[in-house]
Amino acid sequence: MSKELSHIDKAGKATMVDVSEKGISVRTAIASGRVTFPKEVFALLAAQDFLGAKGSIIQTAVIAGIQAVKKTSELIPLCHQLNLSKVQIDITPSDNVLNIRCKVKCNERTGVEMEALTGVSISALTIYDMCKALSHDISITSIQLEEKTGGKNDFNR
Repeated sequence: MSKELSHIDKAGKATMVDVSEKGISVRTAIASGRVTFPKEVFALLAAQDFLGAKGSIIQTAVIAGIQAVKKTSELIPLCHQLNLSKVQIDITPSDNVLNIRCKVKCNERTGVEMEALTGVSISALTIYDMCKALSHDISITSIQLEEKTGGKNDFNR
């Protein structure tokens, strides 16, 4: 394998990638993750339409995720600031799980994978925060990149 870490220079120091020579293109990324609940907690939340004492669990998590996407470069030191075109976060219930999917789009010189992953992560943490009074046995799992397009290497899981 001849690949190298892009954020480490030849001296082993952290560096921000120079994207000034790259062409601007439409970049998209989709990430996903899961928040798994004990059966009885999920049943209680579902019976209340995922409304808690702090408000709508799902809508609060969506807003938190969108805010986080916009702040990714402040949270992850070597990420570039990007002008985002679109952020969409969908949270859907299934068997004792809230499934999170975040799609991010921009017209830039670098991709939005970290933004999509950050959106999923903060949405999941917000769900945990809003539900932890019911149980601490809540798991955040399977946060992963599903797809990215627009760079020199597209990816699709």
